[in-house]
Amino acid sequence: MNTLTREFCMTINGKPVLTEQTVPVINPANETVIAQAPKASRNDLNEAVKGARAAFSTWSMLSIAERAAKLEAFSDAILQHRDELANLFTAEMGRPINGGFGSYMEIDSACHWCKVIAKNRLPREIIEENDSHTIEKYYTPLGVAGLIVPWNFPVLLAMWKIAPALLAGNTIVVKPSPYTPLTTLRIGEIARDIFPAGVFNVVTGENELGQWMTEHPDINKISFTGSTATGKKVLQSASVNLKRVTLELGGNDAAIVLEDADVKEVVPKIFWAAFSNTAQICVASKRLYVHQKIYDEFLAEFIQYAKTIPIGDGMNPATLIGPVQNKMQYEKVKALIEDAKSTGTNIVCGGIVEDKPGYFIPITIVDNPPEDARVVTEEAFGPVLPVIKYSNYDEVITKANNTDYGLAGSVWGKDLNLARSIAERLETGTVWINEAHILLPNVPFGGHKQSGIGVENSSEGLKEYTNTKTIMIKKK
Repeated sequence: MNTLTREFCMTINGKPVLTEQTVPVINPANETVIAQAPKASRNDLNEAVKGARAAFSTWSMLSIAERAAKLEAFSDAILQHRDELANLFTAEMGRPINGGFGSYMEIDSACHWCKVIAKNRLPREIIEENDSHTIEKYYTPLGVAGLIVPWNFPVLLAMWKIAPALLAGNTIVVKPSPYTPLTTLRIGEIARDIFPAGVFNVVTGENELGQWMTEHPDINKISFTGSTATGKKVLQSASVNLKRVTLELGGNDAAIVLEDADVKEVVPKIFWAAFSNTAQICVASKRLYVHQKIYDEFLAEFIQYAKTIPIGDGMNPATLIGPVQNKMQYEKVKALIEDAKSTGTNIVCGGIVEDKPGYFIPITIVDNPPEDARVVTEEAFGPVLPVIKYSNYDEVITKANNTDYGLAGSVWGKDLNLARSIAERLETGTVWINEAHILLPNVPFGGHKQSGIGVENSSEGLKEYTNTKTIMIKKK
């Protein structure tokens, strides 16, 4: 796609806002600048927060049914621009426009999430009721929520935050990643026709904008998705005024293949568990443990399948895997591959990065590296996967848990009782058995250990945008 001709504006207090400074947005498939995104000043952020603060008193007093109706209208309005948004998404993110994790799926899933979340309710609960005393518990909105969204799922993960924050009665300031701001800016434009001024604000900029948000005294809640290192900084700066925080952070998810697994059946499923969205998924299978009895057969089948997958520009309908989204991540993944080569690790597929435009990295499979290899201990967040041999289940559980992360994992095999017993011992927030990446708006999602604080989705995720309030009445 060539440079986009339209102008992109922030949404502040219901109005379009341009800035003197801008940030270039690059198409990762060809490294061309396709647009300029506004670069918010501290004053721009202050105006967004001021507008959100002013709108809060009215928005929070609407009934939850009225707020839900606005969210449903918002979802319908986004779908009316589905083609435009999907093409814009692929241009800035690089993901193939079609396929299981394609751009259309991103837009459709975000709208589905919005409508399902809008049906949630947090009813008042009577804890005690008798002739002399009443105790009632209910939930109140926090105020202004700052929503910091990553570049790997910039629309869907934004909606994970937008829908519950607004439904609970908060007003919002959304900050997309500087790498993928365009689709969110366009959605902010759509929101202007749905929500009252100040309820829905979108500001764009670079890393300092996120820090300004986490430190801002009039933002009451931060929901952040990103790396664990940045999440720690968010938590530290949010402590200035004891902001409520939800942190969905990194992972180094283990997939465990049991000795009774049907190799031909599970290989395609595990491949996509690892490499969907060019492996730029926090819950991607990043370490693959295969029982020694089937290891050689599995590895050969896995390599053969990998070689059939077309990689290229996401605008090509035949493409199934696109480029890494940005140059910084591209260089990190290349460095990981070079480290594997320099330490003598056996790369059995890929590993050679061509010198051509675009942030393309081939599907790279590493055969049985040692447990202390960087390719095993670090979250690649790119198409590099270690396949590791193990001999017994106690051993593999210990290896899988030997990480600071605890986001998700998966177990693959026919013996469901065995698979369940292993799943229960994995120190992660989610474990899938014979499937992966099944995430639903009515199912809580969150990490253990250094993979996060709090949860998203379901009624539990909705509660993250509220305070619990108790009223006690001593009767006559």
